[in-house]
Amino acid sequence: MTSRERVALALAHKEADRVPIDLGGTESSSLSAVAFANLCGHLGIDDVPMIYDVSQQVAFTSEAIRRRFSIDTAPLVFEPREWSEGVTSDGRPALVPAGWKPELAQDGSRVVRDAAGNVVASMPAGGFYFDETYHPLAGLTRPAEIEPYRAAFESFDKAAFLDEGWDAMAERARKLHDQTDYAVVANLCVHVLAAGTSLRGFENFMVDLVSDREMAFAVMERLLEAYFPRIDVFAEKVAPYVDVVLVNDDLGTQGGPMLSPDTYRATVKPYHARLYDYIKRKTGKPLLMHSCGSIARLIPDLIDMGVDAINPVQVSAADMDSAVLKRRYGDRLAFWGGGCDTQRVLGSGTPDQVRREVMRRIRDLAPGGGFVFTQVHNVQPNVPPASIEAMLEAALEYGAY
Repeated sequence: MTSRERVALALAHKEADRVPIDLGGTESSSLSAVAFANLCGHLGIDDVPMIYDVSQQVAFTSEAIRRRFSIDTAPLVFEPREWSEGVTSDGRPALVPAGWKPELAQDGSRVVRDAAGNVVASMPAGGFYFDETYHPLAGLTRPAEIEPYRAAFESFDKAAFLDEGWDAMAERARKLHDQTDYAVVANLCVHVLAAGTSLRGFENFMVDLVSDREMAFAVMERLLEAYFPRIDVFAEKVAPYVDVVLVNDDLGTQGGPMLSPDTYRATVKPYHARLYDYIKRKTGKPLLMHSCGSIARLIPDLIDMGVDAINPVQVSAADMDSAVLKRRYGDRLAFWGGGCDTQRVLGSGTPDQVRREVMRRIRDLAPGGGFVFTQVHNVQPNVPPASIEAMLEAALEYGAY
């Protein structure tokens, strides 16, 4: 059975020969560049990290690692035309987009500026990630003031340094589809809630959603206006060669939804519903949604909007017990994640504890299909490579149907 067939069966809620495994198919089921370098050293693989998600410092999963652990997925993301020499957060050699140019500040942090000189991202000294620091719509007070910022909407979720054209992306997709049997996961990003908090600032947009909904609706409407033409081109040029379409929008915290269900349904959900319906109608592909945190109370809404699978299935968050989720929603929703708790097990447990965790989650989530194994979110820099190896080997060992 091919990887593509294996993933398709899982999303159709059917059992394949084994549970499909994802490592690196999305920018939230990958290895951080440091973890990638550590794993390569542990396995004797001579691969340099290619950091494509510069904020999270996520590296592509190399072909050598895919083959070593029988990985079933491959990502399709916007890439740069050129790569240049850079470093991981701990200073080891890496490749980064040529247009990504951090500067070393006097306090030891690394900062990135936009064309206007604004500091848009910063990694503190000793840090692992770049934090967003600039919110172009933060100072606005009325929806009428949004119009001059149209470029900020049109460029959102497609950074300037990821500058390859659609034809180049389509050709990469075609090669992945025709020359491999991986399930190709295309990341459209197209955030709504997270885009609002990024453009307006987190506090501002959360206040908008409660007390200035006219502003919130204006922001979200313009986001959809910017996304729809992008989806049209994607559907025409790229979608024929992909197997799954990924969208992203964090809706949860550790303890519960970021918004009350009533507030979500009154504000953000109508825009999600229009967006996801448009993607599915245009592409005809299964829709995978990434949302961190405790989203159990919103899962019926996601199903209602046509979401086929969720990631990362944060099993350590409130109300996200894997057995309960499978029992309640497993006939209508696939679980792309939840395979190993990264908060309490993968980084601090022994390899044996990691194996037991994997066995438990597969037991909960795999029966009847509807499960793609991957750990909860990205493997962090502190995770011992022996634990990564134990997790992936256990997924193969315990994932047979």
